[in-house]
Amino acid sequence: MIKAIKLEWLKIRNYKTFWVLLGMYFLALTIICFGGMFFLEYLKSEGAEFEGIDPTMLPIYDFPDIWQNMTYLGSFLRILLAFIVIITVNNDQIYNTLRQNIIDGVSKGEYLTSKLLFVVILAMISTLFVFIAGLINGALYSHVWGLEFLFDGTIFLFAYFYDIVIFCSLAFLLSLLFKKSGFVIVLLFLYSMMFEPILGVIIEHAVFLQDTIFQPMVNFLPVKALNNLITVPFPRYIFREITDYLPLGSFAIASAWLAFYLSAILLILKRRDLK
Repeated sequence: MIKAIKLEWLKIRNYKTFWVLLGMYFLALTIICFGGMFFLEYLKSEGAEFEGIDPTMLPIYDFPDIWQNMTYLGSFLRILLAFIVIITVNNDQIYNTLRQNIIDGVSKGEYLTSKLLFVVILAMISTLFVFIAGLINGALYSHVWGLEFLFDGTIFLFAYFYDIVIFCSLAFLLSLLFKKSGFVIVLLFLYSMMFEPILGVIIEHAVFLQDTIFQPMVNFLPVKALNNLITVPFPRYIFREITDYLPLGSFAIASAWLAFYLSAILLILKRRDLK
């Protein structure tokens, strides 16, 4: 396994596209994590008010709310990490590096493990970044302090990490099924951002599906299951009820999808002739 990990590092070390995409990801994540107060100050300068309340008074960076707020917004960027996974897996197939790894004695199981570790490391680095950003923003803007508040809600950091791992595993599977990285990128983007959300709205609100077994089924869709890990937190600021915890049902569904993705990946690798 150590050998496979070293080979993985050698493949990306001088790969400019990887570093460009990774740089874009962390630039966007930085803007999301640190741009909230600047955005609220901009709204204030433009005269915007929320029922007479100064926008900068909204406690978006207060502990423990900050963890759900930042991980929710950060989860939209998982698509960029998925693009990285798609390109690296696709390169392995185009340039026959996967076949060469097998010839050099790296088993298919070790190859799968190395790719999963690659995904896990990306997710860990991203989660650590959000955690540090949360501590900085909380230190600057939070009106609430104390260890009981500081670490309350950090379950959303785990949900954020898990979200990235599962979504990138889906990208890994699609990259093995379709060997054109451009096609897979477009397919994943359109499905996650357009096709499934539209399907979900139809299932939830179509008159002919009201009070049928199909309505609860929307929560079993792959992207919807991930989105349910960290739900929209901002209605709390207009005194609406939100899900401010990690739902066990959503966690179980997302875990089932992860198990399916990994099983399908392993099956494809075992059946595909790489020599």
